[in-house]
Amino acid sequence: MSTRTIKVDYIARVEGEGAMLIEIKDGKLDDVKLKIFEPPRFFEAFLRGRDYTEAPDITARICGICPIAYLMGAVHAMEMVCRTRIPKPIRDLRRLIYCGEWIESHILHMAMLHVPDFLGYPDAIAMAKDHPDVVKKALKIKKIGNDIMVLLGGREIHPINVHVGGFYKTPTKQQLSGMIDDLKWGLEASVEMVRFVSGLNFQEFEQDYEYACLRHPDEYPFNEGRLVSNKGIDEPISGYDDVLIEEHVSHSTALHSHVKGRGACHVGPLARYSTNFDKLTPIAKSAAHEAGLAETCYNPFKSIIVRGVEVVLAFEEALRIVEEYEEPDRPFEKVEPKAGTGYGCTEAPRGICYHRYTIDDSGTIQDAKIVSPTAVNQKVIEKDLWHFVERNLNLSDEDLQWQCEQVIRNYDPCISCSAHFLKLKVNRT
Repeated sequence: MSTRTIKVDYIARVEGEGAMLIEIKDGKLDDVKLKIFEPPRFFEAFLRGRDYTEAPDITARICGICPIAYLMGAVHAMEMVCRTRIPKPIRDLRRLIYCGEWIESHILHMAMLHVPDFLGYPDAIAMAKDHPDVVKKALKIKKIGNDIMVLLGGREIHPINVHVGGFYKTPTKQQLSGMIDDLKWGLEASVEMVRFVSGLNFQEFEQDYEYACLRHPDEYPFNEGRLVSNKGIDEPISGYDDVLIEEHVSHSTALHSHVKGRGACHVGPLARYSTNFDKLTPIAKSAAHEAGLAETCYNPFKSIIVRGVEVVLAFEEALRIVEEYEEPDRPFEKVEPKAGTGYGCTEAPRGICYHRYTIDDSGTIQDAKIVSPTAVNQKVIEKDLWHFVERNLNLSDEDLQWQCEQVIRNYDPCISCSAHFLKLKVNRT
């Protein structure tokens, strides 16, 4: 019996600690595992006993790349249990700060982490020597996203200005108007970025995914909507735990999620795009058509194009909000705690981010549950790796390393990135 083992002891440049194992026996794929061995962080545990108003600031520390997703999930859950209505200007500002997060997160992944894979570079630094304009443009786009988060959140990393009921401080009309020129430039630049990435070479790798995401009747989803899928899920957020189940697996400290009675589901840009194409803004929809995308996309390698389309949408939406903005009467609505359970789910750049909190009459948190999008995607990433390796057993170890790395990176897993994503040891017997 011949055995070929590809073992990745440590996946570098990932937010968290992970490894990968591929075993091939007698020319057939025997096992694929994406192992996450990061120690538990206990956020849900140390939220218990804290005041409900502290949840946004605490959960924002979960992630330095997409803190808004956690902030907003906590805020919406607390406002739900306290039965608080949010006025339109505050709601618009929440969409605007989410635009900032999508812009800075998506463009970072696209230009700095994903494009080098397609062009054959080990990292963005090496790529910049031959494509300096792409890197410079991406950095400027990212800065505009960061500027939105600074203006509304107080800072770009772990923002501190979001409040249950609104914001501690809201911007003036003049402050937001000062961003219009940058937003107009960013809109044009992001359309150009979609054109650029649509010209890359893509592998044929369409899969039969169950796409899960939010859907809102009037808009492309950021903060609100029902939980839906292309295979029949249609639930209010309070029904999340009835359809998406978490389970322990022996090779990972992170929980795996699956659709009850069915299996893995895919969350993130491809899911949002394929389920909400009709809600795209006009320029974003035009960019998608020009890039050759259909109204649904089942090729994860083309997620880089879809992320670009969502950057266009984020700029288009940000510009609309800024131009229509009217200052609210007050920065936040008064919230009175009420005993009960609240649910929140927002669309992080990488997919749905679910929160559930139970509080008592004094507003003390009794229980908390938080599910990150990457935790939901882990099972489908493993499934992709299995299908991909099975088709490419003839590749050398080096080429298999390179392409498995790209399969994982298609999902932009919220695990910080590094130039050499996978370091392989190959043992042959």
